[in-house]
Amino acid sequence: MDAGVDLLATTIVAIFVFLSLCAALVLVTVSIRRPRTGPLAVASGLVVLCLILVSVLPWNVPALLGAALALLGVALAVLGGNPVVRWVLLLADGGRTPEGPRGGILVELMSESPAPPRQEEILRGGTTIGYLERLAVALSIVAGFPAAIAVVVALKGVGRFTELATPAARERFIVGTLASLVWASTVAGVVVLAIR
Repeated sequence: MDAGVDLLATTIVAIFVFLSLCAALVLVTVSIRRPRTGPLAVASGLVVLCLILVSVLPWNVPALLGAALALLGVALAVLGGNPVVRWVLLLADGGRTPEGPRGGILVELMSESPAPPRQEEILRGGTTIGYLERLAVALSIVAGFPAAIAVVVALKGVGRFTELATPAARERFIVGTLASLVWASTVAGVVVLAIR
């Protein structure tokens, strides 16, 4: 009787986590073109709720469902990070930093000559780098090798070092990287705790 109750509870929790992560993936996908507070807040809330649920309740997910949760979690970590990071960046600077035509940000660079300051686009390719960063972070956590996150952060910092001369670039780099890492780590954490 007790084993039957445990199996039922595990099944209910597994289905809830799976459906919640599916709903979160749909909500972040809706916000990929333009971050929207409502869907992203609900998606973030669902991820946090799942994290709390799998942290508190001891359960063992069957291997097949664990594999499905791992694939779903990695997809959510990678795809969902884009609108979540852009939303956090928008909240952080209030939309004051204009985006460039090639995916970077426009900053004013002062020249030593009497010429007026000019705008230059820096931090180009941030979207692609973000997708790869979150993929590496989520996979390293799910695979049980979270130390690889240090390699990802180091590579990103070294690669972007020359573009971090302005305060706007430094702020965007730090806030964007932290938001991306927190999102990917949280989603991957749900998966790891669910399949432990």
